[in-house]
Amino acid sequence: MFGYVTASFKELSKQEHQRYSAVYCGICRAIGENAGQIARASLSYDMAFLALLLMSLYEPEEQTGLARCGVHPLKKRPWVDNPFVRYAADMNIALAYYNCLDDWQDDHSRKGKWMAQQLEPALSSIQERWPRQCSAIEACIRQLSRMEATGCQNPDEPANCFGALMAELLVYEEDLWASDLREMGMALGRFVYLADAMVDYRADERRKKYNPYVAARICDRQQQEQHLLLAMGRCAQYFEKLPLVQDKSLLNNILYSGVWTQFPKHRKEADQ
Repeated sequence: MFGYVTASFKELSKQEHQRYSAVYCGICRAIGENAGQIARASLSYDMAFLALLLMSLYEPEEQTGLARCGVHPLKKRPWVDNPFVRYAADMNIALAYYNCLDDWQDDHSRKGKWMAQQLEPALSSIQERWPRQCSAIEACIRQLSRMEATGCQNPDEPANCFGALMAELLVYEEDLWASDLREMGMALGRFVYLADAMVDYRADERRKKYNPYVAARICDRQQQEQHLLLAMGRCAQYFEKLPLVQDKSLLNNILYSGVWTQFPKHRKEADQ
């Protein structure tokens, strides 16, 4: 379901591209340190947005460096480390674990079961550090599974469920920014869920898999796109209320351009 909240790389400056890559690599390194090298395969670009957003808001001190890895063994690549990079890594592991576990329980996916087993040893410490966020992830996955099983015909219900999950992920701590971050996260989560439903519409209909738009018989592409525009408009409304300076142009690229460039790629993958 993730993979939509990423940058439009062709519109990034060289400096912005390097910054984005360094944050992404920092999260990847943190996942490896916390959950092992195999777990790094679960990394999503969406978590780079999460880290960049919180870094821009709180402006922490950063550690930087250069390192090779299994994916890039020949050339050292820059990385960034700070509490929000590590938070994004923790959220990535928790999301991947519960998603893989759900794949195993619902579809008996052996790959899902195997990956969940790789991630599970790191989960208890993440739950101790972030009980609110982990509870929200677990509750959302469980609730979405029930909605899918009953064939929920109202797209707003599962979209709101996923929005509630994203709302808790964006809130790092309960401070003066928490309310705006929650509203932004709710709208962003709705966008991600409905975008995934729109892209997968034909494939899910063909495979007889649950899709809220298929269940509701909303096949009009313009109506689906209007739902996305409304969700992203509300997301942007609260995004612009935050006092963001650092990496603001990069964040703008992601929310105002990058999220829309993913549709052709995801649609092609869904139709295969």
